[in-house]
Amino acid sequence: MTKHLDRDMEQLHRDILSLSAIVEEMIANAGRSLCEGRLDLAEKVILDDEFVDQHEVTIEEECLKMLALHHPVATDLRRIATVIKVNNDLERIADLAVNVAQRAIGVGDYPRFVIPDEVGPMVGKVTAMVRNALDAFVNMDTIAAKQVILGDDEVDRLNAELIAWLRRVMQTDSQLVVAALHCFSAIRHLERIADLATNIAEDAIYLVDGEIVRHRSVTIKNAR
Repeated sequence: MTKHLDRDMEQLHRDILSLSAIVEEMIANAGRSLCEGRLDLAEKVILDDEFVDQHEVTIEEECLKMLALHHPVATDLRRIATVIKVNNDLERIADLAVNVAQRAIGVGDYPRFVIPDEVGPMVGKVTAMVRNALDAFVNMDTIAAKQVILGDDEVDRLNAELIAWLRRVMQTDSQLVVAALHCFSAIRHLERIADLATNIAEDAIYLVDGEIVRHRSVTIKNAR
């Protein structure tokens, strides 16, 4: 039984890595479509979402089958439970990337509107948070996971600055209100992706320590 469980766990590991790679690419492409006006990338993000949806269902079904067949305990049980949660978060991140791409298409109808310079760094920070959270999960690295959680403050700061800038644009030029609202929504979607990356990092800590850290302050000195 243990041999079969190990084999299935290895396949599950490969499947979640494959899904995470697609989702990371979707975030990056959605960000580029917004910052660079690359509507071709926006369309690719929207098309990729179907792949993510299909694989999210497949991974969940595999997890449930493993629970039923192998009755895992301890670390194996925590890993399968964590994969189920991470899998769901990745699907939600993909949906948010689609939302960003759709807003980028909306912004494209207003060539006079200039995307703020700070959007690029925000996209980069959010993408890195997702990547680092997934690495922390795969490598069972609680220190890296806690660094991801602490990094969410920077995204929140950028989010607040960009929203303030967009409000000023809407107050000074009524013809750019719709474009600014599209950008506003895209930024909020990026901020939500960062929140989900934080969720994945928290799940990585749970996987290693069996400790639920949601709604609690996290410090690096307490890692491991």
